[in-house]
Amino acid sequence: MNKNRYPIYWIVFLYSSLVFIFCSTSCSKDPVREKTIEDSDTTGITAGYNDGIFVINEGNYNWGNASVTYLDNKTNKAVQSVFRKSNGRGLGDVAQSMKIIGNLGYIVVNNSNYIEVVSVKDFKSVKSIQGLFYPRYLEVIDSNKAYVTNLQNNISVIDLQNNSVSGSIKTSTWTENLVLYEKHMLVASIGDFSKPSFQRKAQILKIDIQTDSIVDSLATGKEPIGIVIDKEKKVWILCSGGYDYFEAASLLRIDPISFKIEKVFTFSDTKQVPSRLCINQAKDTLYFLKDGVFQMPISAAGPPGQPLIPSEGRRFYGLEIHPVTGNIFVSDAKDYVQNGTAYQYNANGTLIRQYIAGRIPGTFCFTKISDR
Repeated sequence: MNKNRYPIYWIVFLYSSLVFIFCSTSCSKDPVREKTIEDSDTTGITAGYNDGIFVINEGNYNWGNASVTYLDNKTNKAVQSVFRKSNGRGLGDVAQSMKIIGNLGYIVVNNSNYIEVVSVKDFKSVKSIQGLFYPRYLEVIDSNKAYVTNLQNNISVIDLQNNSVSGSIKTSTWTENLVLYEKHMLVASIGDFSKPSFQRKAQILKIDIQTDSIVDSLATGKEPIGIVIDKEKKVWILCSGGYDYFEAASLLRIDPISFKIEKVFTFSDTKQVPSRLCINQAKDTLYFLKDGVFQMPISAAGPPGQPLIPSEGRRFYGLEIHPVTGNIFVSDAKDYVQNGTAYQYNANGTLIRQYIAGRIPGTFCFTKISDR
């Protein structure tokens, strides 16, 4: 089975052994567990973690070896396991994503069912937010509130003043990425986690952020896994087509006002399915993984045929675009057992530098606005 299909489903597949077996990225037999070796810190960083990039390393399911690697902008070196270094304990099981709000970092730890809140300056733990259901991604509404998507049951409402779950929005479906558009949150809803693709109701949910209620929904292609907004205020949705290749993957453009689909681009290649939809700082160019890193202007007549950055045998897994410089950050998960690699490219696809990361580097989080 193709391990290049669905990078984001590494977590989902392993957890799903409790429910049913996914035919996805990681459907091979789990490797034999060996002792985790912590990389030594030789960077000499003393000024904290205010100016750089965090790499969120998922770790192996049920091994409790999730970690965070810090890429320092001043030294251009990597510091491994910054959470353990600052707190004397592990981060938890399967780190999914991270969001910085003010001077705090919110690390969503999927299989541990909590969000670890840390001080960005020294990465010391401030609080653990409990009461989640296999959380996925967090999106800020304002200084008081955020939403967190979950694999099951609901979307959690987070009170950012006391860092706790203050409410929930019932969905009974697996919700994934989300984006704020004016007075509404648009949330990708994949469908009932326990059902096969043909029975899942894939849709985008439109949530009123004042009442925390679903006010509309729009049917999409199977498994809407990515969502971004461009400079024209159009919403782009990347649909994988289903973990079981139920249909062709697609890229949709939606008008958020009329809440209707304006364009549909279909991917003909069923062997390499796109994932990790991102947009650049100018909001005029889309990026996604499909073996390599692909770049697509929002004005393009269709998806590009050739990658900007070929994988060249690497297992590209995570992707993000720096919100200021436009530099491309992509990770290689290798064999999902040894430490991965994080690469930094410029917008033209030229390699700037590479770093050792932790196990299964999945997402990136940028700190201070800098010229790097």
